Amino acid sequence: MLSKLFKALSKSRTAIANAFSQITGKNITPESLDNLEEQLLSADLGYVTVESIINMLKNLSKSDFIENVKKHLISLLPPEFSPKPFQRPTILMIVGVNGTGKTTTSAKLAYLYKKLGQKVTLVAADTYRAAAVDQLKVWGNRVGCHLVCNDKTSEPTSVLFDGIVSAKSNKSDVIIVDTAGRLHTYSNLMGELAKMYRVVENRFPEYNLKSLITMDASLGQNSVIQAKEFGKHVKLDSAILTKLDGTARGGIVFPLFQELKIPVEFIGVGEELDDLNLFNPEEYVDGLLGISQDD
Repeated sequence: MLSKLFKALSKSRTAIANAFSQITGKNITPESLDNLEEQLLSADLGYVTVESIINMLKNLSKSDFIENVKKHLISLLPPEFSPKPFQRPTILMIVGVNGTGKTTTSAKLAYLYKKLGQKVTLVAADTYRAAAVDQLKVWGNRVGCHLVCNDKTSEPTSVLFDGIVSAKSNKSDVIIVDTAGRLHTYSNLMGELAKMYRVVENRFPEYNLKSLITMDASLGQNSVIQAKEFGKHVKLDSAILTKLDGTARGGIVFPLFQELKIPVEFIGVGEELDDLNLFNPEEYVDGLLGISQDD
């Protein structure tokens, strides 16, 4: 049975696997390499990654082509991610631009860590979108975890503070904070996000603080630009790639790690609570190249 990730990568695979298939078993020429380079760039693998692929191909024979391409691509990616129960109370701040799936992703993470035996508190710190709070209430009930929100304030730092205090008294292992979506070009909102981080660092130093940025895979290189700007205000520890099934730009994981050193830890492959794949570089590359796990 094909994995959800393999299915989600179908559009990206059409672009990338087809590009490689055009030179598989043939003599590699400057013209064929130029064509391959153009197609790989259009799949948003990033200039640095594509150049490394082209340079490697110049030294390959026809017989060892695809296996060497696979090994090379895996070497450019972050290692396989395997979440473990946190030994120290941890705050996960979910950040990103509007429409990247932060609220749904927050619920999925709550579900995942609860399955790992952790006590989880969800904090609805998106005070600008009433629907986000309502949505998180529904998800929180489904997951069966503690939820903190405050309909009477539009100050996210206040909600964050109250949420941590509540989670502390509740002895939660993990606090997942759903923040408001914000464009990286809005300096006042980015400053607000930085303020939230300072509150955690200054007032709750006993907590491990980790930030995860949700990224819409369909935005391609624009996602890298967004992450770069967010990184100027807060330290980004990892990324969650969403909406992968709707785009041919699935190569975005490469420039994210190669250029910004931000590893993808999760990939969203659907709307259900368990539709959050752990990042596995081999499975991801197989999905891009069309190498089925059943082969």
